[in-house]
Amino acid sequence: MIVKLFSPYIFLFVAFLSIGIFSCQNKKQATATEAEPELVGPVFNEDSALTYCVEQCAFGPRTMNSTAHDECEAWIISKFKQYGCEVSTQKADLKGWDGTLLHSTNIIARLNPQAQQRIIICAHWDSRPWADNDPDEANHRKPVMAANDGASGIGVMIELARIISANEQQPNYGIDFVCFDAEDYGTPSWSGKEDEDSWALGAQYFAKNIANTALGANWNGTALLLDMVGGQGAKFYQEGLSKHYAQSIVDDVWQAANEAGYGSYFLNQTGGYITDDHKPLNEAGIPTIDIIPYYPDCETSAFGPTWHTVNDDIHHLDKNTLKAVGQTIIQYLYTIDN
Repeated sequence: MIVKLFSPYIFLFVAFLSIGIFSCQNKKQATATEAEPELVGPVFNEDSALTYCVEQCAFGPRTMNSTAHDECEAWIISKFKQYGCEVSTQKADLKGWDGTLLHSTNIIARLNPQAQQRIIICAHWDSRPWADNDPDEANHRKPVMAANDGASGIGVMIELARIISANEQQPNYGIDFVCFDAEDYGTPSWSGKEDEDSWALGAQYFAKNIANTALGANWNGTALLLDMVGGQGAKFYQEGLSKHYAQSIVDDVWQAANEAGYGSYFLNQTGGYITDDHKPLNEAGIPTIDIIPYYPDCETSAFGPTWHTVNDDIHHLDKNTLKAVGQTIIQYLYTIDN
């Protein structure tokens, strides 16, 4: 998860089901209790998505240039292939903020590649090397397990691939699942440096070189970015850059959330402006929104209590949040242009 800039103020926020105790965690778990939902498309399986999160974490922190990173890359590729996707990779050696050469791999998995209308669903899959927002300074140079800030988005995407590929009714759009690498190697707080461009390196490279991927130079469509979509007590506000570049997509996704019964998760309120993987995509002309939580009352971080800490582990995931996000995306995919 990268440093996020909120305007007019600045924040650095941003066992399966054990309940972690944090001073800023909501006391009441959000539930979908709105009007009777009108679901379309297949049913999203939150237990399956949670399993994919756990399986990623079983490799350990997927930090750049590590064995766990390489093993998880192979696993992600195998899962998308298992569920009917055409998979390719975009490899690049990218320079980190400290001069480290990062052996980066963006993974591209295409479902229904013949479809002319297309949408990217994306998330990052690498882990932050440093828990530099941990309350205990002794943990600031330890790696983050990244169960939420990384694995949750990939887990939702793999489950989407599984259930959509198996469903008799297909959405009108072909789907390009893009797993961005080298997102979370940005300048740590203890470095004394601050460089916005040191984050989202894989997405930056993808946006500049999309013509050299399986998507091709003539790819034309929109995108949804999933970031930290499995946290306990998560609420999804409408992010500022998303509204600036792609207001209509924001409107449609939040409407889909209400129709699916998850308006208590997707709040019709504006968050802030966040620098994330959607920024280079929007700047490259791909209208992209960021589905990302906002915890306005959390003292530790407005990204939630586990953000960039050693507590970002499987014990602090909530399958109900995964369900809310996954079913909302299904609702959106099966209603747009219908």
